[in-house]
Amino acid sequence: HVQLVESGGGSVQAGESLRLSCAASGYIHRSWCMGWFRQAPGKEREGVATVYTGFGGGNTWYGDFVKGRFTISRDASNNTLYLQMNSLLPEDTAMYYCAANGYVPKHMVLIGRAYTYWGRGTQVTVS
Repeated sequence: HVQLVESGGGSVQAGESLRLSCAASGYIHRSWCMGWFRQAPGKEREGVATVYTGFGGGNTWYGDFVKGRFTISRDASNNTLYLQMNSLLPEDTAMYYCAANGYVPKHMVLIGRAYTYWGRGTQVTVS
């Protein structure tokens, strides 16, 4: 059983920063694919960023809308996933979810249905 618990969301002004954390527990290995997804009211879920060592090395992927503003990282020593978000925009307002799966095909790393385990989310509001 894998449990993911997000934290770090909040309400900020445009241009400010937030750092999200996802604490993972249970049977999760450092080789697993882990990522951040978000969903705004009335919109589809979209992949924000993922990190995966399954293809060799600490590969990362980002949604096109990130445009260098966000950085995903993972501390394998304590099984925590982070998302540093800078230069936040009002359109970044959404519920942000942490997700994990043992194996994810490379072409699906930013596709939510490829992931089995999900946290409950943390709200980010940018005004």
